[in-house]
Amino acid sequence: MEKTTFEQMLQAGVHFGHLKRKWNPHMAPYIFTEKKGIHIIDLHKTGVKLEEAAAAMKQIAKSGKKILFVATKKQAKEIVADRVKAVGMPYVTERWSGGMLTNFATIRKGVRKMSQIDKMEQDGTLNTMSKRERLQVSRQRAKLEKNLGSISDLTRIPSAIFIVDVVKENIALAEARKLGIPVFAMVDTNSDPRPVDFPIPANDDASRSIGLVLDVLVQAVAEGLQDRKADKDQADAQAAAKKAKAEAAKAAPEVSEEAAAEAPVAAEEVVAVEAKTEAKTEDKADEKKA
Repeated sequence: MEKTTFEQMLQAGVHFGHLKRKWNPHMAPYIFTEKKGIHIIDLHKTGVKLEEAAAAMKQIAKSGKKILFVATKKQAKEIVADRVKAVGMPYVTERWSGGMLTNFATIRKGVRKMSQIDKMEQDGTLNTMSKRERLQVSRQRAKLEKNLGSISDLTRIPSAIFIVDVVKENIALAEARKLGIPVFAMVDTNSDPRPVDFPIPANDDASRSIGLVLDVLVQAVAEGLQDRKADKDQADAQAAAKKAKAEAAKAAPEVSEEAAAEAPVAAEEVVAVEAKTEAKTEDKADEKKA
């Protein structure tokens, strides 16, 4: 995992915070200075926190668990969707539906409804409906896809959640905290980092800043998934070798038993041949003497 440099963060504008009058005092440890009424984030601390978050995400992905990425603000939606989709993690970039975590069973019903509509379309059931009914079902499917399509593979509550803006996504944050789900988040100078398990002090308004942070985290997730696959392949190879060895060991005694059964017969034949040879030798010796 490549380490993000100070220069890269500087160029992406990660250091730009909010106006001083909008700051949250709990962000004081992460603020470097103030310039023209704007707080400047300490990028050295950002680098450390980003590295910690990436390492933790890598381990979560390696264990085969899911991380839910949440970003509904305009400048973050497309970035999150593009990056996260590549590693097969669930994400929410449209409106956060209240209870998405705390009432997960209801959300799963919506996902199952999508699957049912898809099945109806495949088996021709939709064609038996009136035009009006088909239109209603189609609209319902589109609405479900918009809100739940990106989490359709999420069969259980995620093991962690990543939030781009904890102020905007306060409901998602509250639900995660209520369920004890570890929270990763970009926290700007107007945010409260205390409810966040892995806070990343950074500009959460600029698309370049969001993109840089996402690139680092998604790369960590990808590496975790690769490590998991490598471990599985190695375990499968070891299991196959162990099975082959066991089968060989099982077959070996059978051969030994057959050989053991034939051994006495072979020994008797050898003794008989040796006896005949000795007898012939003695006869020839007697003939010479005569």
